[in-house]
Amino acid sequence: MKTFKFELDTPYCRFYSGETEAITLTLPDGDITVYADHSFFTAPVLAGFLKIKDKAGTWKNVFISEGFLEVKAHNTILMVDAAEWPGEIDGERAERALAAAEETIASSMLKFEITAAKAAARRAKFRLKVKEAG
Repeated sequence: MKTFKFELDTPYCRFYSGETEAITLTLPDGDITVYADHSFFTAPVLAGFLKIKDKAGTWKNVFISEGFLEVKAHNTILMVDAAEWPGEIDGERAERALAAAEETIASSMLKFEITAAKAAARRAKFRLKVKEAG
C-alpha cells in the first residue's frame, strides 16, 4: 500500500514521525481515516484515539488530546497538546481525573467550569480506553 509522511507533534517533542499507510482519528464532524493522496485540508481534532497504520501494516494506538490536523501534498502533521502510548498512561491518575471531572460536572453551576470538566472527563475516558486497548 502507498505511504505518506506523518508527524505527530506536541509542544514538548516530536512524538512520532514516519512513513505511514493510514491514520484514523476524530474530528468534530466524526471519525476520519487519512490515506496517501488524501485531499488537502486543515481541521480541529478532538481528544481520543489515534490509530496509526505503519508502513509494515501494523496498527498502533495512541491517546491524543485536542489539536489540529494538516493534510498536505507530501506530509500530514498532527499537532496536539498531549500524546501518550498505551504503556505510558497512568490508569490510576486517569481514574482520579475522571472522578474529579464528574464531581465538578455534578456540583458546579458555572458553565465554563462544566465545559472544562466535560473536556477533562473525555480525555480521562479516552486515556483509559487507549490503555485498555493496548
